[in-house]
Amino acid sequence: MLSAAADLGYLGPNPLGRQLRSGRSGIVGVVVGDALRRSFRDPVSIQVLDGLVGTLGEMSLGVLLIPGPSDPAEAPVDPLVLSAAMDVAVLLWGSGTQDPVLDALRRRGVPTVVVEGVPEPDVATVGIDDRRGMADVVRHLQDLGHERFACVTLAFDRQRGEGFVEPARWDEVVWQVTRRRLDGVRDAGVTPESVYETPASLVEHGKAAGFAILSREDRPTAVVCQSDLLASGVVLAARELGLAVPGDVSVAGFDGLDLPWLAPDVLTSVVQPLAEKGVVVGRAVASLLAGQMPEPTVLPVALRPGTTTGPAPR
Repeated sequence: MLSAAADLGYLGPNPLGRQLRSGRSGIVGVVVGDALRRSFRDPVSIQVLDGLVGTLGEMSLGVLLIPGPSDPAEAPVDPLVLSAAMDVAVLLWGSGTQDPVLDALRRRGVPTVVVEGVPEPDVATVGIDDRRGMADVVRHLQDLGHERFACVTLAFDRQRGEGFVEPARWDEVVWQVTRRRLDGVRDAGVTPESVYETPASLVEHGKAAGFAILSREDRPTAVVCQSDLLASGVVLAARELGLAVPGDVSVAGFDGLDLPWLAPDVLTSVVQPLAEKGVVVGRAVASLLAGQMPEPTVLPVALRPGTTTGPAPR
């Protein structure tokens, strides 16, 4: 029989027929939340996706990557969110208040996992203890004698602004990752002297922030960044301005990335379990497919002191 099947070029059951029998597409829609050309330059995205896709592959599930808008003027919801076949959706980088993508998935009745969003009864959530992690890195800098801080943040909302943000807007952050990490700084009892918003977690945006913050006469002694790529950009800006890191300014990030090109510096960072987070998201998908709503998961983070933080200059 197998020989005859091989002679006929039979490759196995028709996947469309299998979908009709099961009532499922075998596809998980992964909403990246940003343009793919930016997301794939960020090792954080790649490592989380690696853990997620590997876990889904073990369950014979395919992945449909759905990008976010590349420009704030574009529609916030990709047409694939509205029409593509998917058994479960994953919002990879959280959600904001009244998130239009999550609202669209709810209207379709698609079970959803939200990564680093706000726990809600009708969605599965997987997050990290990033608020505490940011408080820990600020306290580390306080122990080193620092009192004057600046913060470089991820985008506040889908407008993806760039530049210094007035204090009146600090409590108007829509995107939850940015909000929690900024709140973590204040949990340590610090009110930043300046907050600089960036449109995406990329080195060039961190470098622009670094030039803006460190060119001021009243520059801070410590810059706390919401990602390692942003922090590495600040370090590069400091070098070009002739400032010693950490002699003149300390810089800390978040993610725990391995950045050998930043040598000889090793970034002080808050390490998050990137691949493990992807695996846990995959397991949440499996629970939803089984008709079960998993409990919200919050993964721990840990401070990793490096060479980019030191005693405050006198």
